[in-house]
Amino acid sequence: MTFLWYIPNQVAPGHRGDDTVQGHNSIERLTELAQLTEDHGWSGALLGTGWGRPDTFTVATALAARTTTFQPLAAIRPGYWHPAHFASSASTLDELSGGRLLINIVSGQDNLAAYGDSEGDQPQRYARTKEFLQLVRRLWTEEDVTFAGEYFSVTGSTVATRPVVREGRLHPRLYFGGASDAAQRVAATDADVQLFWGEPLDGIAERISHLRYLEKELGREHAPLEFGLRITTLVRDTADEAWADAEAKVAKMAEAQGNRDRRWFKAVGQQRLLDLAERGEVLDDNLYTAPGKYGGGGAGTTWLVGSPDEVAKSLNKYRDLGITHFILSDTPYREETIRIGDQLLPLLRQ
Repeated sequence: MTFLWYIPNQVAPGHRGDDTVQGHNSIERLTELAQLTEDHGWSGALLGTGWGRPDTFTVATALAARTTTFQPLAAIRPGYWHPAHFASSASTLDELSGGRLLINIVSGQDNLAAYGDSEGDQPQRYARTKEFLQLVRRLWTEEDVTFAGEYFSVTGSTVATRPVVREGRLHPRLYFGGASDAAQRVAATDADVQLFWGEPLDGIAERISHLRYLEKELGREHAPLEFGLRITTLVRDTADEAWADAEAKVAKMAEAQGNRDRRWFKAVGQQRLLDLAERGEVLDDNLYTAPGKYGGGGAGTTWLVGSPDEVAKSLNKYRDLGITHFILSDTPYREETIRIGDQLLPLLRQ
Protein backbone atom coordinates (compact mmCIF):
# COMPACT_ATOMS: atom_id res chain seq x y z
CA MET A 1 0.00 0.00 0.00
CA THR A 2 1.35 3.40 -1.03
CA PHE A 3 -0.23 6.62 0.23
CA LEU A 4 0.74 9.82 -1.57
CA TRP A 5 -0.45 13.40 -1.17
CA TYR A 6 -0.57 16.24 -3.70
CA ILE A 7 1.60 19.36 -3.65
CA PRO A 8 0.57 22.15 -6.05
CA ASN A 9 3.26 23.88 -8.09
CA GLN A 10 1.21 26.73 -9.50
CA VAL A 11 2.00 30.27 -10.61
CA ALA A 12 -1.27 31.62 -9.20
CA PRO A 13 -2.30 31.11 -5.56
CA GLY A 14 -5.61 29.59 -4.48
CA HIS A 15 -5.34 26.23 -6.25
CA ARG A 16 -8.57 24.26 -5.60
CA GLY A 17 -9.41 26.55 -2.70
CA ASP A 18 -6.01 26.71 -0.99
CA ASP A 19 -5.81 29.64 1.43
CA THR A 20 -2.09 30.45 1.14
CA VAL A 21 -1.33 33.59 -0.86
CA GLN A 22 1.96 35.05 0.37
CA GLY A 23 4.84 32.87 -0.81
CA HIS A 24 2.50 30.09 -1.90
CA ASN A 25 5.04 28.78 -4.42
CA SER A 26 8.25 29.61 -2.58
CA ILE A 27 10.82 26.96 -1.83
CA GLU A 28 10.05 27.48 1.86
CA ARG A 29 6.35 26.81 1.40
CA LEU A 30 6.82 23.81 -0.88
CA THR A 31 9.47 22.36 1.42
CA GLU A 32 7.13 22.79 4.39
CA LEU A 33 4.44 20.80 2.57
CA ALA A 34 6.90 18.06 1.61
CA GLN A 35 8.24 17.80 5.16
CA LEU A 36 4.68 17.65 6.52
CA THR A 37 4.04 14.59 4.36
CA GLU A 38 7.06 12.94 5.98
CA ASP A 39 5.87 13.87 9.47
CA HIS A 40 2.27 12.73 9.01
CA GLY A 41 2.46 9.31 7.42
CA TRP A 42 2.64 9.99 3.68
CA SER A 43 5.14 8.29 1.37
CA GLY A 44 5.42 11.37 -0.83
CA ALA A 45 3.33 13.53 -3.12
CA LEU A 46 2.29 14.04 -6.72
CA LEU A 47 3.62 17.17 -8.44
CA GLY A 48 1.49 18.14 -11.43
CA THR A 49 2.72 19.24 -14.83
CA GLY A 50 1.67 21.54 -17.63
CA TRP A 51 3.04 24.46 -19.61
CA GLY A 52 2.49 27.60 -17.58
CA ARG A 53 3.43 25.91 -14.30
CA PRO A 54 6.84 25.95 -12.67
CA ASP A 55 8.90 23.12 -14.10
CA THR A 56 7.86 19.97 -12.28
CA PHE A 57 11.20 18.19 -12.39
CA THR A 58 13.02 21.19 -10.96
CA VAL A 59 10.53 21.34 -8.09
CA ALA A 60 10.88 17.59 -7.50
CA THR A 61 14.68 17.92 -7.34
CA ALA A 62 14.52 20.81 -4.87
CA LEU A 63 12.12 18.96 -2.57
CA ALA A 64 14.10 15.73 -2.72
CA ALA A 65 17.19 17.67 -1.63
CA ARG A 66 15.39 19.10 1.42
CA THR A 67 13.77 15.89 2.65
CA THR A 68 14.89 12.43 3.69
CA THR A 69 12.05 9.98 2.91
CA PHE A 70 9.74 12.09 0.70
CA GLN A 71 9.09 10.46 -2.68
CA PRO A 72 8.24 12.99 -5.41
CA LEU A 73 5.82 11.60 -7.98
CA ALA A 74 6.90 13.90 -10.80
CA ALA A 75 4.46 14.23 -13.69
CA ILE A 76 6.15 14.55 -17.09
CA ARG A 77 5.08 14.68 -20.73
CA PRO A 78 6.52 12.92 -23.78
CA GLY A 79 7.17 15.70 -26.26
CA TYR A 80 8.25 18.12 -23.55
CA TRP A 81 11.06 15.66 -22.86
CA HIS A 82 13.12 13.62 -25.28
CA PRO A 83 13.33 10.12 -23.78
CA ALA A 84 17.15 10.06 -23.60
CA HIS A 85 17.30 13.45 -21.89
CA PHE A 86 14.58 12.38 -19.50
CA ALA A 87 16.18 9.01 -18.73
CA SER A 88 19.43 10.75 -17.83
CA SER A 89 17.80 13.45 -15.68
CA ALA A 90 15.54 10.99 -13.89
CA SER A 91 18.25 8.44 -13.15
CA THR A 92 20.50 11.21 -11.83
CA LEU A 93 17.80 12.43 -9.43
CA ASP A 94 16.95 8.87 -8.46
CA GLU A 95 20.59 8.12 -7.63
CA LEU A 96 21.08 11.37 -5.70
CA SER A 97 17.89 10.85 -3.68
CA GLY A 98 18.62 7.24 -2.79
CA GLY A 99 15.95 5.76 -5.04
CA ARG A 100 13.01 7.96 -4.04
CA LEU A 101 11.83 9.11 -7.47
CA LEU A 102 8.43 8.15 -8.90
CA ILE A 103 7.23 9.16 -12.37
CA ASN A 104 3.75 9.95 -13.69
CA ILE A 105 3.55 9.89 -17.50
CA VAL A 106 0.94 12.33 -18.85
CA SER A 107 -0.28 12.26 -22.45
CA GLY A 108 -3.27 14.59 -22.14
CA GLN A 109 -3.76 18.03 -23.62
CA ASP A 110 -1.34 20.88 -23.01
CA ASN A 111 -0.14 24.06 -24.72
CA LEU A 112 2.12 21.97 -26.93
CA ALA A 113 3.01 24.66 -29.47
CA ALA A 114 4.49 26.80 -26.69
CA TYR A 115 7.37 24.36 -26.29
CA GLY A 116 7.61 23.18 -29.87
CA ASP A 117 5.46 20.06 -29.75
CA SER A 118 2.46 19.28 -31.95
CA GLU A 119 -0.90 17.62 -31.38
CA GLY A 120 -1.64 14.36 -33.13
CA ASP A 121 -4.80 12.34 -32.91
CA GLN A 122 -5.39 10.11 -29.91
CA PRO A 123 -3.88 6.90 -31.36
CA GLN A 124 -0.78 8.85 -32.42
CA ARG A 125 -0.31 10.43 -28.98
CA TYR A 126 -0.47 7.11 -27.21
CA ALA A 127 1.69 5.35 -29.80
CA ARG A 128 4.34 7.98 -29.07
CA THR A 129 3.89 7.49 -25.33
CA LYS A 130 4.37 3.75 -25.76
CA GLU A 131 7.67 4.32 -27.56
CA PHE A 132 8.72 6.78 -24.88
CA LEU A 133 8.09 4.26 -22.11
CA GLN A 134 9.82 1.43 -23.95
CA LEU A 135 12.92 3.49 -24.71
CA VAL A 136 13.22 4.98 -21.22
CA ARG A 137 13.02 1.52 -19.64
CA ARG A 138 15.79 0.29 -21.93
CA LEU A 139 17.99 3.31 -21.22
CA TRP A 140 17.58 2.73 -17.48
CA THR A 141 18.42 -0.98 -17.61
CA GLU A 142 20.73 -1.49 -20.61
CA GLU A 143 23.92 -0.06 -22.08
CA ASP A 144 24.74 0.88 -25.66
CA VAL A 145 21.06 1.16 -26.61
CA THR A 146 20.12 1.56 -30.24
CA PHE A 147 16.46 2.21 -30.94
CA ALA A 148 14.77 3.33 -34.16
CA GLY A 149 11.09 4.03 -33.68
CA GLU A 150 8.50 6.09 -35.49
CA TYR A 151 8.80 8.96 -33.02
CA PHE A 152 12.13 8.55 -31.19
CA SER A 153 15.55 7.12 -31.94
CA VAL A 154 18.95 6.80 -30.28
CA THR A 155 22.19 5.16 -31.37
CA GLY A 156 24.72 3.64 -28.99
CA SER A 157 23.18 5.40 -25.99
CA THR A 158 24.30 4.69 -22.43
CA VAL A 159 22.96 6.70 -19.49
CA ALA A 160 25.88 7.67 -17.25
CA THR A 161 24.00 7.46 -13.95
CA ARG A 162 21.84 4.46 -13.14
CA PRO A 163 18.61 4.29 -11.16
CA VAL A 164 18.77 2.73 -7.72
CA VAL A 165 18.08 -1.01 -7.95
CA ARG A 166 16.68 -2.99 -5.03
CA GLU A 167 14.42 -5.99 -4.61
CA GLY A 168 11.33 -5.51 -6.74
CA ARG A 169 12.68 -2.29 -8.25
CA LEU A 170 14.79 -1.90 -11.38
CA HIS A 171 14.05 1.81 -11.83
CA PRO A 172 11.54 4.49 -10.76
CA ARG A 173 7.97 3.21 -10.87
CA LEU A 174 6.06 4.48 -13.92
CA TYR A 175 2.54 5.69 -13.15
CA PHE A 176 0.19 6.34 -16.05
CA GLY A 177 -3.37 7.56 -16.58
CA GLY A 178 -5.93 7.50 -19.36
CA ALA A 179 -9.33 5.95 -19.95
CA SER A 180 -9.45 5.75 -23.74
CA ASP A 181 -8.91 2.42 -25.48
CA ALA A 182 -5.54 3.62 -26.80
CA ALA A 183 -4.43 4.68 -23.32
CA GLN A 184 -5.50 1.43 -21.70
CA ARG A 185 -3.58 -0.61 -24.25
CA VAL A 186 -0.41 1.33 -23.41
CA ALA A 187 -0.98 0.88 -19.68
CA ALA A 188 -1.58 -2.86 -20.05
CA THR A 189 1.79 -3.44 -21.69
CA ASP A 190 4.15 -0.65 -20.65
CA ALA A 191 3.15 1.12 -17.40
CA ASP A 192 3.78 -0.02 -13.84
CA VAL A 193 0.72 1.60 -12.23
CA GLN A 194 -2.55 2.57 -13.92
CA LEU A 195 -4.06 5.58 -12.15
CA PHE A 196 -7.84 5.98 -11.99
CA TRP A 197 -9.75 9.08 -11.06
CA GLY A 198 -12.59 8.89 -8.54
CA GLU A 199 -15.19 6.77 -10.30
CA PRO A 200 -17.74 4.59 -8.49
CA LEU A 201 -16.69 1.12 -7.50
CA ASP A 202 -18.47 -0.59 -10.38
CA GLY A 203 -16.65 1.58 -12.92
CA ILE A 204 -13.25 0.89 -11.37
CA ALA A 205 -13.95 -2.85 -11.20
CA GLU A 206 -14.90 -2.88 -14.87
CA ARG A 207 -11.71 -1.07 -15.87
CA ILE A 208 -9.47 -3.33 -13.80
CA SER A 209 -11.07 -6.38 -15.37
CA HIS A 210 -10.54 -4.96 -18.85
CA LEU A 211 -6.90 -4.11 -18.17
CA ARG A 212 -6.23 -7.61 -16.87
CA TYR A 213 -7.73 -8.94 -20.07
CA LEU A 214 -5.53 -6.62 -22.17
CA GLU A 215 -2.41 -7.74 -20.27
CA LYS A 216 -3.02 -11.29 -21.46
CA GLU A 217 -4.23 -10.40 -24.93
CA LEU A 218 -1.33 -8.05 -25.72
CA GLY A 219 1.39 -10.06 -23.99
CA ARG A 220 2.72 -8.00 -21.08
CA GLU A 221 6.46 -8.55 -20.48
CA HIS A 222 6.79 -6.81 -17.10
CA ALA A 223 5.54 -7.51 -13.59
CA PRO A 224 1.73 -7.43 -13.36
CA LEU A 225 0.15 -4.01 -13.70
CA GLU A 226 -0.72 -2.31 -10.41
CA PHE A 227 -3.57 0.13 -9.85
CA GLY A 228 -3.92 3.51 -8.15
CA LEU A 229 -6.67 5.97 -7.25
CA ARG A 230 -6.35 9.77 -7.41
CA ILE A 231 -9.20 11.39 -5.49
CA THR A 232 -10.12 14.25 -3.16
CA THR A 233 -10.92 13.19 0.41
CA LEU A 234 -12.90 15.66 2.51
CA VAL A 235 -12.60 14.35 6.07
CA ARG A 236 -14.05 15.88 9.23
CA ASP A 237 -14.64 14.55 12.75
CA THR A 238 -18.27 13.72 11.90
CA ALA A 239 -20.19 13.04 8.72
CA ASP A 240 -22.45 16.04 9.37
CA GLU A 241 -19.46 18.36 9.57
CA ALA A 242 -17.94 16.86 6.44
CA TRP A 243 -21.08 17.22 4.34
CA ALA A 244 -21.72 20.74 5.58
CA ASP A 245 -18.20 21.77 4.55
CA ALA A 246 -18.42 19.92 1.24
CA GLU A 247 -21.70 21.61 0.31
CA ALA A 248 -20.33 25.00 1.38
CA LYS A 249 -17.28 24.51 -0.84
CA VAL A 250 -19.44 23.57 -3.80
CA ALA A 251 -21.70 26.57 -3.20
CA LYS A 252 -18.64 28.83 -3.29
CA MET A 253 -17.48 27.18 -6.52
CA ALA A 254 -20.92 27.69 -8.03
CA GLU A 255 -20.95 31.34 -7.04
CA ALA A 256 -17.50 31.91 -8.53
CA GLN A 257 -17.97 30.04 -11.80
CA GLY A 258 -21.67 29.60 -12.41
CA ASN A 259 -23.35 26.43 -13.61
CA ARG A 260 -21.55 26.43 -16.92
CA ASP A 261 -21.36 23.50 -19.28
CA ARG A 262 -18.02 21.84 -18.50
CA ARG A 263 -18.21 19.32 -21.35
CA TRP A 264 -15.65 20.98 -23.54
CA PHE A 265 -13.07 18.60 -22.06
CA LYS A 266 -11.97 16.08 -24.67
CA ALA A 267 -10.22 13.47 -22.53
CA VAL A 268 -12.25 10.29 -22.10
CA GLY A 269 -11.44 10.08 -18.40
CA GLN A 270 -12.59 13.64 -17.77
CA GLN A 271 -15.85 13.00 -19.61
CA ARG A 272 -16.44 9.87 -17.53
CA LEU A 273 -16.17 11.91 -14.35
CA LEU A 274 -18.38 14.71 -15.61
CA ASP A 275 -21.04 12.20 -16.66
CA LEU A 276 -21.27 10.89 -13.09
CA ALA A 277 -23.24 13.92 -11.90
CA GLU A 278 -26.10 12.81 -14.14
CA ARG A 279 -26.29 9.53 -12.18
CA GLY A 280 -26.70 11.39 -8.90
CA GLU A 281 -24.98 13.85 -6.60
CA VAL A 282 -23.90 11.05 -4.23
CA LEU A 283 -22.90 7.62 -5.54
CA ASP A 284 -21.92 4.49 -3.64
CA ASP A 285 -21.82 5.49 0.04
CA ASN A 286 -20.23 8.92 -0.08
CA LEU A 287 -18.79 9.71 -3.53
CA TYR A 288 -19.78 13.34 -4.12
CA THR A 289 -20.14 14.21 -7.80
CA ALA A 290 -21.50 17.77 -7.53
CA PRO A 291 -18.05 19.46 -7.70
CA GLY A 292 -17.83 18.39 -11.33
CA LYS A 293 -20.64 20.76 -12.25
CA TYR A 294 -18.49 23.74 -11.32
CA GLY A 295 -14.89 22.76 -10.84
CA GLY A 296 -13.97 21.37 -14.21
CA GLY A 297 -12.65 17.94 -15.10
CA GLY A 298 -9.75 16.01 -13.71
CA ALA A 299 -8.59 14.74 -10.38
CA GLY A 300 -10.63 17.09 -8.19
CA THR A 301 -13.99 16.38 -9.79
CA THR A 302 -15.27 13.76 -7.33
CA TRP A 303 -14.82 13.75 -3.56
CA LEU A 304 -15.11 11.11 -0.88
CA VAL A 305 -16.86 12.89 2.00
CA GLY A 306 -17.33 11.80 5.61
CA SER A 307 -15.79 10.98 8.95
CA PRO A 308 -12.39 9.26 9.03
CA ASP A 309 -14.08 5.89 9.54
CA GLU A 310 -16.49 6.42 6.65
CA VAL A 311 -13.85 7.56 4.18
CA ALA A 312 -11.51 4.75 5.26
CA LYS A 313 -14.32 2.25 4.69
CA SER A 314 -14.87 3.59 1.18
CA LEU A 315 -11.16 3.54 0.32
CA ASN A 316 -10.91 -0.03 1.63
CA LYS A 317 -13.60 -1.03 -0.85
CA TYR A 318 -11.34 0.26 -3.62
CA ARG A 319 -8.48 -1.67 -2.07
CA ASP A 320 -10.62 -4.82 -2.18
CA LEU A 321 -10.88 -4.30 -5.95
CA GLY A 322 -7.08 -4.28 -6.28
CA ILE A 323 -6.11 -0.63 -5.73
CA THR A 324 -2.78 -0.44 -3.89
CA HIS A 325 -1.68 3.15 -4.63
CA PHE A 326 -3.69 6.09 -3.28
CA ILE A 327 -3.09 9.75 -4.15
CA LEU A 328 -5.29 11.85 -1.90
CA SER A 329 -5.73 15.60 -1.39
CA ASP A 330 -7.89 18.36 -0.03
CA THR A 331 -7.44 22.07 0.68
CA PRO A 332 -6.15 24.04 2.47
CA TYR A 333 -3.14 21.87 1.68
CA ARG A 334 -1.15 22.46 4.85
CA GLU A 335 -3.99 21.75 7.27
CA GLU A 336 -5.34 18.77 5.33
CA THR A 337 -1.91 17.14 4.94
CA ILE A 338 -1.90 16.96 8.73
CA ARG A 339 -5.57 16.16 9.34
CA ILE A 340 -5.89 13.38 6.78
CA GLY A 341 -2.44 12.01 7.54
CA ASP A 342 -3.21 11.78 11.26
CA GLN A 343 -6.88 10.76 11.15
CA LEU A 344 -7.28 8.68 7.99
CA LEU A 345 -3.98 6.97 7.19
CA PRO A 346 -3.75 5.02 10.50
CA LEU A 347 -7.18 3.51 9.78
CA LEU A 348 -6.07 2.45 6.30
CA ARG A 349 -2.89 0.87 7.64
CA GLN A 350 -4.63 -1.25 10.29
